[in-house]
Amino acid sequence: MEQRALSQLEFPKILERLSRLAVSEPGARACLAFAPLPTLAELSRAQELLRQAFTCASETGLKVQAFVPLEGVFAALEAPHRVLDADDLWAAGEALLATGAIREHFEDENPRWPLLGRTARETPWPVRLFAALKRCLAKDGGLRDESSPELFSARQEIRRIHQRCATQVKDFVSKEGLGPYVQDEYMTISSDRYVLPLKTNFKGRVQGIVHDYSQTGETCYVEPMFLVEVNNGLQELKREERDEERKVLEYLTGLARDELAELRASYGLAVDMDALLAKAALWGLMGGQVPEVGGEGSVALFAARHPLLAVAEPGLARPVDIVLKPDQRALIISGANAAGKTVCLKTLGLTAVMALAGLPVAVGEGSRIPFWRDVQVFMGDEQSIEDHVSTFTAQISHLSRVWDGLGPGSLVLLDEFGAGTDPAQGAALAQAVVDKLLEKGVSIAAATHFPALKAYGLTNPGARSASMLFDPKTKKPLFVLAYDQVGASVALDVAKECGLAADVLEQARKYLLLGAEDSAALFERLNDLAAARENEVRGLNAEKAKIEDRRRKLAETFEKDRRKLLEDMAAKARTILREAEREKIGRKQALKELGEARKAVEKLALTQEGSGAENPDKKAAWNWEDAAVGSRVRLAGWDRAGEVREKDEKRRTLKVDMGGVSLWADFQDVTPVYSAVPDAFAGPSVKAQRENASPAGPGMTLDIRGMRADEALGELAAFLDRALLRGAGELQIIHGRGTGALRREAHVFLKDSPVVASFQAATEEHGGDGVTLVELK
Repeated sequence: MEQRALSQLEFPKILERLSRLAVSEPGARACLAFAPLPTLAELSRAQELLRQAFTCASETGLKVQAFVPLEGVFAALEAPHRVLDADDLWAAGEALLATGAIREHFEDENPRWPLLGRTARETPWPVRLFAALKRCLAKDGGLRDESSPELFSARQEIRRIHQRCATQVKDFVSKEGLGPYVQDEYMTISSDRYVLPLKTNFKGRVQGIVHDYSQTGETCYVEPMFLVEVNNGLQELKREERDEERKVLEYLTGLARDELAELRASYGLAVDMDALLAKAALWGLMGGQVPEVGGEGSVALFAARHPLLAVAEPGLARPVDIVLKPDQRALIISGANAAGKTVCLKTLGLTAVMALAGLPVAVGEGSRIPFWRDVQVFMGDEQSIEDHVSTFTAQISHLSRVWDGLGPGSLVLLDEFGAGTDPAQGAALAQAVVDKLLEKGVSIAAATHFPALKAYGLTNPGARSASMLFDPKTKKPLFVLAYDQVGASVALDVAKECGLAADVLEQARKYLLLGAEDSAALFERLNDLAAARENEVRGLNAEKAKIEDRRRKLAETFEKDRRKLLEDMAAKARTILREAEREKIGRKQALKELGEARKAVEKLALTQEGSGAENPDKKAAWNWEDAAVGSRVRLAGWDRAGEVREKDEKRRTLKVDMGGVSLWADFQDVTPVYSAVPDAFAGPSVKAQRENASPAGPGMTLDIRGMRADEALGELAAFLDRALLRGAGELQIIHGRGTGALRREAHVFLKDSPVVASFQAATEEHGGDGVTLVELK
């Protein structure tokens, strides 16, 4: 793609803004190097990485640590005898720390971002180099004492000498009474030797060697004779320290050279991740999307905003829908001056280039464009005095140069093409160019004031006309694109707004009448109708939004009240049962109070069904996909509800569990169960008035095999409470045969329970004395 087109669409400005979102200099350079990708496969991968990075950064706070460029380090490593200094190794260590944090972040696989995690985990890693740098380098970039035993010994000895010298000098100054003559502290270093900083006037008081003077000449640095031998030994240790440091640097350089490929790959991961997270940050900044790109399909950019405005001034970016149907290749935009035609073209062009480069764009959900391999722009004043070309000549020269390369993978943007010459000839040339471009399969977007080209968009089946609307009263642009119509240029109205003299405008109108240009009135009338329709649509959309918001709030309030009432009723039912068990109230009184609670909930259920609030999709068609495993259904002919446990896609049958009994049923023999009232309160009035009411559902069988007696009796008590609340009459308790101890404990409990009418062992075909059948009162 030509740099000329990218510059005219201001793509470099987007990249410059993107680079400021990177945390490192290499990441910023990588952002500035983004360009449209050559293949659809590469673009699809880049877009998927961006989607996963945006999700991961939003949910986990993924960030990249700052690091410095390593290009100089790589150049040094490629030279066979170069040894990296401590600064170079520190830079490499910082880059590896950034990469290591990324790898650690994706150490565990996550299905939300598989490609991103796999990319991080599969990047080669310099194991030995990273471990050595971590051991040898301090945070300030210097070498640690522990880098080697010899370096440790040399530095330890240097520190001991420093302590001994400090003590000797302090004692010497005190003994000789030199305190008033010493400038700073007792001891300092000059020329890598320990010296005394004395006032120049008193240097003769100390026998020793003068090494240097301060810049002002007021201080001289004297090495006392008793320190000469110590300083000589110190110089030997310093030389030994430098030799050992050189050995460590050579060793680390050798490791880096051995693992150069892994170091490059790890550094590349840090750079790529920094640039990728910058793209994710730009996505959040502009509030856009990653559009679908591919094939030769239609153009559909919904609520598209100019990317630069969307980033810099979000409130000023006017959204516009840019839509072409699959059988349309050309969009002809007309309308008043300064109404937004050129901005619309630039929005399309810059959005396309950004999307093709794998960047997020300021569009709405569901947007898509074809995979254009080339974008050509004919926009603005391209005249050049130095090159002796006019705007018209420059446009034609450029078109001639690229003509042979244009084809089905090209997008051409024409802004007032042919306007720099005779209007009749310019319009004819523009129509001919659009004709031939359509024959070549090129996608076109053109802005024009030529009436002939406006009409072309209405009459040619491969083209579509659109008009930028203006307010009929104020003549101000509305920045709205209305399709399948043409717009008036209203040049005289624009000239009036710009302050042109009234007599000039009046004279222009006379010439306009003489030219029989009555089409302007027709265009203006079409604009008025389209503007009125646009206002009506906006009003209806606003009203729809208000109604939807009110419905949502009412549904939320209703659901909140419903849940509270159900919780209160359930709590009341539990209280009644506990009091009945403790014989604080009689059985008849308990049933009476339960009946009153149930009626209250039934009233809520009927009210809810009347409003349809409990399930907005209740009246939707019941289809095979709705019959999910775990959903509640009712079997025709059985008058029983159950839970779907399995689905047979081939036979379209469902395995339904009804209280422990499972059977396969054809899909057409089941109906969905929508129940707003829990089974605890599902009374006869609800069943009579609600088609999908659910009788006592599954779960009326309790299996206590293998439990201890106290644990089993606790489960049994809770099970009886649930069964009574659900209105169940018969229960099944599985305790197994075994020694019979668990069965005896269960029977004693059932005998003493106030809610049990009778119980008995099941028939042999249903479990015999390993199962007890219970009938509730």
